[in-house]
Amino acid sequence: MLARVALAAIIASAPVAHSSVVSADPIDSTPHVLDGIVNAIAVVGGTVIVGGSFSEVSDAARATTYPRDNLFAYDLATGRVLPHFAPSVSGPVYGLAAGEGGTVYVGGEFHGVDHGRSRALARLSLADGSLVPGFAPRIGGGMVTSLVRQGAKLYVGGDFSSPRTALARLDAATGAPDPAFAIIPDGPLTSQVKVYALAVSGGRLAVDGSFTTLDGHSRPQLGLIDVSGATAKVAPWRTEAYARRCASAFPSYVRGLDFSPDGKYFVVVTTGGPKGGMCDTAARYETYARGSAIRPTWVNATGGDSLYAVAVTGSAVYVGGHQRWLDNPQGRDSRGPGAVSRPGIGAIHPRTGKALSWNPGRERGIGVKAFYTHSRGLLVGSDTTRLGREYHARIGMFPLP
Repeated sequence: MLARVALAAIIASAPVAHSSVVSADPIDSTPHVLDGIVNAIAVVGGTVIVGGSFSEVSDAARATTYPRDNLFAYDLATGRVLPHFAPSVSGPVYGLAAGEGGTVYVGGEFHGVDHGRSRALARLSLADGSLVPGFAPRIGGGMVTSLVRQGAKLYVGGDFSSPRTALARLDAATGAPDPAFAIIPDGPLTSQVKVYALAVSGGRLAVDGSFTTLDGHSRPQLGLIDVSGATAKVAPWRTEAYARRCASAFPSYVRGLDFSPDGKYFVVVTTGGPKGGMCDTAARYETYARGSAIRPTWVNATGGDSLYAVAVTGSAVYVGGHQRWLDNPQGRDSRGPGAVSRPGIGAIHPRTGKALSWNPGRERGIGVKAFYTHSRGLLVGSDTTRLGREYHARIGMFPLP
């Protein structure tokens, strides 16, 4: 076990490049989420904000329990649960993004915060959990599943119907929709279009979800949007990799994605069942490749277990879900030739696409739903209580050595 490390100077920006793979031994100072699941993590200055579906948290020593409705915050350096940040969020939180001036954006499936009306998206002060005046987004008809901020712009994904369908760019200060961003995901594989994940780097926004088109351009489940100019447009980047069907229970199966720190590539993880192909895989793509049939640089298959979250640091691609193996392309809910055991969490070499030796282990459960990289390590959020062979209930951190 590792004692707490000095983390007070950490800044909020992500992704962050790491020069090495993180330790397999989690730090001891993180608090515990005592029920439910963690879906999202953000860091603002020296504060960690954690969102999900839960009702109680405790300090690292499990001496004090705090009621918390789907959202809480703690000090990254000490693990101390912040007593004055205790907003009551009326439903699950699925997305978080750091804001300016000690604030955080919160997205999910809720109708209010502290009994005040704030549907699906809110901006909160970290000082006391109150709603930030002046931020008034008009999200309607569904939930927010993903948030990413780039300067004065806030990208929002989900299955909402207004102010746009499933995908919008808002003014980060006011919440007003940006008229220069009107990309429409369509051709749903499910009853309605849903964006699962967003990531932004420089002039590219990566989007995945249950769509088959973006602004009328064929983009089965995955696309890139050029956000470098005055008006956003679909980038000339297309892959057929996710056009193939997986198990019938998964009409759409893309889940997490993340850019490399330099923005030159990104990695997508999927669910889908033991069908082979791109089901239950992690795959790397080159951001600025051009064409209508771009192929992945590499694919790493679990052999039939879902991956939900991914974090790319340059030295490693961390993947999480409820997988049993990596390097398992011939497995069909089984261990195939060459497979390596990586229960619940693992790391992949960014260039070769093969599993690294890092293998801390994690109680599998539903799976890892959130990663957050920062300058001192990797935060992990899930639904289980064992991480790195220690008790770390639903939230933990692997430090850089």
